This record gives sequence, C-alpha cells and structure tokens, in this order.
Amino acid sequence: MKLYKLLIAILILSTWGSIAQTASNPWKISIGLTMPSISDDIVTRGSTVSSNDLSGSLGAPSLMIYRRIFGGLSVGGQLALGKIKNDASGGSDFDFYSTHVGLKYGFSTDKSFSPYLKAGVYGTTSLKDGTDSFSKFTDYSNFGAVGFDLSLGDNFGAFAEIQMAKINENPEVSYSLISLGVSYGFGSGDSDKDGVSDKKDKCPDVPGLKEFEGCPDTDGDGIQDGEDDCPEEAGSIENNGCPDTDGDGVVDKNDECPETPGVKELAGCPDSDGDGIKDSDDECPNAAGTEATKGCPDSDGDGVADKDDKCPNEAGNSDDGCPEVKEEVLTALNTAGINILFPADGYRLMGSKVMTALEEVKTILMENPEGKVLIQGHASEDGSSEYNMTLSRKRADAVKAKLIELGVDSSRLEVEAYGETKPIGDNTTSVGRANSRRVEFTGK
Repeated sequence: MKLYKLLIAILILSTWGSIAQTASNPWKISIGLTMPSISDDIVTRGSTVSSNDLSGSLGAPSLMIYRRIFGGLSVGGQLALGKIKNDASGGSDFDFYSTHVGLKYGFSTDKSFSPYLKAGVYGTTSLKDGTDSFSKFTDYSNFGAVGFDLSLGDNFGAFAEIQMAKINENPEVSYSLISLGVSYGFGSGDSDKDGVSDKKDKCPDVPGLKEFEGCPDTDGDGIQDGEDDCPEEAGSIENNGCPDTDGDGVVDKNDECPETPGVKELAGCPDSDGDGIKDSDDECPNAAGTEATKGCPDSDGDGVADKDDKCPNEAGNSDDGCPEVKEEVLTALNTAGINILFPADGYRLMGSKVMTALEEVKTILMENPEGKVLIQGHASEDGSSEYNMTLSRKRADAVKAKLIELGVDSSRLEVEAYGETKPIGDNTTSVGRANSRRVEFTGK
C-alpha cells in the first residue's frame, strides 16, 4: 500500500517538471527522499528475518551528483540512506545506506519531460541492525534505474526514479530504492571547445564562431551553416551562401553553364540572339530563329531554315523550301512542249511551230509564278550513249536560254539530261526516234 501511495506522489510531482541535464546546465545536483525495499529474507545471528516482515519508510535522504559528458550522457555518483522496519516480534530495525557510481542517459533532454536510464558497475551497500553490520563490501554487480526529470525553469526541477540492486554476500539480498525530490542544474560548460559557453552556444555540440553564437561557418563566407544553402562552398548573402562564378544570377549548383554568363530561363546558359534557345542547342546562335528550325531564322515561315532554303522569301515544301508547281500547270507545260522537237543531230530551236510552243510555255510560267521547273532533255538512240547524253543537255539548255530571253526568271529554271535512257517512241522507226528527241517539264 505504501508503494502505491509513493507512486501517486511521484505522479503528482510529475506535474511540476524537472530541469533536464543539458549543455546549458552540465552539472546537476539532486536531493530527495528515499524508500528502500528488501526483496529477500535476511539471515542474521543464526536467525532468518522474512522479507514479509521488512518494510521501508519514505523519509531518508538521497543525494545525486551527475556531470553531462555529451548529448544525453552523464556520469556521476549517488548516496542513499534509509531505514528498514522489522515487524517481526522482538526484531530490530535495520539501518541502510548505499553508494554507487554510474552512467545516466537522458532522452529528450531539450524537452520539459525527459525520461532517463541509469546503470552502475561499482558500489557499496550496508545493512546494520543494532550492533551487527552486514555486507560491508564492494558491490561489483550492476545496478540499474529508471526515472524521469521534469522542468521547473532554467535551473530548478524535480525528479523521480526506481533503482534495482543486489547485495552479493553476507547477506545475499536484492533490494530496490524509490526516490523523489528536487534538482538544481548549474555550470556553464563548453562541450564543443569553441570558446562559446554552452549556455550561450546555439550549436553546443559543433565548434563554431562567436559572431554566430557558437554555430559554424564551414566555408568562411560570413553565413552560418544553418542558413547557408551551400555550407561547403563560399558564396554571397544574395545567393544564400552559394557561389555564382559567372555572375549571371544563377548559382553554380543550378547553373548548367557555370562559367559563362547566361539567363535564368535557360538555367544560366547564354542565348546570344535572344530567341529562347541556348547557344549550345542553337545552330544559328547569332541569328534569332525558331525551335522548329533549331534556332535558325525562317523568313518565309515554311519550316525550312533560311540557310537550307533555296527560296528563303517564298514559302515552299520541306525538301528545299521552294514552292511546288501545281500538277495542272505541269500538264499544261508538257502539252505545249510536245511541239518542241529537234533534228536528229541538233539542239537548235527552229521553226515557227517550236517558237509558238516556247511562247506558250513562257505565258504559262508567267501566269503561275510559284515554284521551280526542271527542264529534262532527251535524245533518240542515234549515235553513242555518251554523245546522246551531251546532246540532250544542250537541248535542255537551249530551251532554258530561250525562256529566259522571253522573260522567265532564271532562278525558276533548272536543267537535267537523260540522253537516250527514256525514249517515248519506237526507235526502229524514224517517227518514233523523232518523238524521242524532246524536252519535258517537271516540278523541282
């Protein structure tokens, strides 16, 4: 029943809080009340005292002194005094004391409520009834304890803990100690040895600078690491501590061209012609163009860059950028061209019929100015194939020259020779051979 009352008292105390052992208060002294409890029977002067007749009483003092080492770990010692009441008939009460050296580890030491564990490997315990003293020896058995600290302010607090230990001989008994009381934290350590006391150090576990209240500035750029987006590379305040080698406003870690000034929209890469395409991807970096033409200009908007467009000022097809001649125009040209024939070994244009046909071809071209026309020259099988190839080119050249003379733009006309490779008549007859000595018109 007394144990239950004690636990209730501990819960009441927990509403106060205790000062956690922190970097700001590396030393802590705790003074409290202790109630020992014996778990085993005690043999004394040949008789046995049953543990059922033994009971502890709350009221004896305890003293604990611990020093923080690092983080939540502390080292220290503690002393507890107490009295074990012997309810057996004619029995004597026992005086009790124990001392231990141990380690303490606190969880959440920066919070109001901080649970902790203790463990010890060296201690002494003594029981004394009347004139006999038992177990005056060094106790090499481990002891353990669990408890909690609660904050009452910057330095003051309260604590409660339960400790379990064992006397190894003369007599061999196990016991527990329940303690609760008040604590006082003090001292001003310098855990990270940076010349800033832990009480004033905002980074007590990491060496730092006084101007940053003990926090580090690894790259020495005047911006403490906690506020530095690039803590290991020196930078400017404007760039949150990150370097900007080329000074274009894009920090190096985000800059795809860190050594060449560029624009933010292109991840720090240059765009010399301002067309929105970075120079490294721009085939015409000094002339504004479109994405479709890889940064090159397209004056007529036909999707063919001017540098590849044979008709840069006329919208055309995707092959060379020139407009195509309509099929009906080609049909009309070839209908008129049927009458442009040549002698067996000649390329000159002779006769009114041929001239009339050329005038008609000229008129069709002038009325349909879009696109280029390819003039194809042909020959019959008279003579060698090499000779006929040359002859067919001369025939195409003659037609081109005449059309230019009649006013057709020379840029619209090109020639191509086929020799005797594409006859349209029977080469075994004179009529068939005559029909093969011709020109034809196709789109370019």
